[in-house]
Amino acid sequence: MSGPALIAPAVALSFQNSGTKLGVLKAANESLTRVVVYVSLMALYILGGSKVSAGKLSIGTMASFIGYTFTLTFAVQGAVNTLGDLRGTFASIERINSVLSAKDIDDSLAYGLAKELDNKEPEDSNARVHGNGTVNTHYMSALKSSSSCSDLAWSGDIHLEDVHFSYPLRSDVDVLNGLDLVIECGKVTALVGSSGAGKSTVVQLLARYYEPTQGRITVAGEDIRVFDKREWSQIVSLVNQDPVLFSASVGENIAYGLPDDVVSKDEIIKAAKAANAHEFIISLPQGYDTLVGERGSLLSGGQRQRIAIARALLKNAPFLILDEATSALDTTSERLVQEALDLLMKGRTSLVIAHRLSTVQNAHRIAVCSDGKIMELGTHAELVAKGGSYAALVGTQRLAFE
Repeated sequence: MSGPALIAPAVALSFQNSGTKLGVLKAANESLTRVVVYVSLMALYILGGSKVSAGKLSIGTMASFIGYTFTLTFAVQGAVNTLGDLRGTFASIERINSVLSAKDIDDSLAYGLAKELDNKEPEDSNARVHGNGTVNTHYMSALKSSSSCSDLAWSGDIHLEDVHFSYPLRSDVDVLNGLDLVIECGKVTALVGSSGAGKSTVVQLLARYYEPTQGRITVAGEDIRVFDKREWSQIVSLVNQDPVLFSASVGENIAYGLPDDVVSKDEIIKAAKAANAHEFIISLPQGYDTLVGERGSLLSGGQRQRIAIARALLKNAPFLILDEATSALDTTSERLVQEALDLLMKGRTSLVIAHRLSTVQNAHRIAVCSDGKIMELGTHAELVAKGGSYAALVGTQRLAFE
């Protein structure tokens, strides 16, 4: 196994070892505190008792010393614990800021680039000419602007080119094996296949939770790794089976991620109406100001989905990913959500992941994924007529064909 392939397991092992050491230190600190308290009390009892017996010390003074010992010991222990907690808090804040700024190349990105660069021949001493004509000595040294990223996403195809990927903790298992797929601009592409075929991994790569270990993903021919991750996130909307809602109001959840001075109440209501969410929202006790609970626990699954769709409509990103967005809904909720999704996908570059093939029959193209590769590609009618794996899936689900 090569050096880059060992990076992530080594990091995980380092975290495990650090956690073990931290546990040992905390246990040692508590044990030491108890020993100090008990030894101090024994010393006080012995020394103080002898002083009291000799008449050199009153019982009240001795009791005061015992109380001071308890107070001082636990104060010191509390200060030490607080200091440790503060260090952990500062580390967490630093990590959160790093994620929000998305300026640092994370371990998974470094892992992916390292594996790819290991397999590439040097180009003029690692010099690379970017689309803007500048020459850079490192693959990631020139990040494009967000406006350029958005323009490309609205006008160009997204192409997964010979993409290989293995998760860092299982670097010997290739989840994707040379997957090649074009997601055409302004059209709906569906990705179907059995469980474990690699569909969810494709979503994670397109959302840039990970980077390919080999191959690349491009938008209008430009490798997406030349864009800052935060900027890339602005052009992608992801609606999945279990949308993330926060313990805030309905309106705040719809507008989440957008600056307060950019989004008006009227725009929030307009997005909710388009997502078939306005009617149920105004029936809530405080309307758009109603708190949804932790992870939207006070709402039904269909209501949470429609709020997530309203959020995506308000964001107006050019690239949309729907990952099993209707799989957990009842028939009535699915109809309302599907109507909202059809409006959301209109004119956008869309990738739909689905197990239920009835939800993707009208896609412009359907790609069948198996063993980390695209095995079949075409329209619903073309793939059924072909009689391959897609036709077998259709037969299994007993769709009513036209």
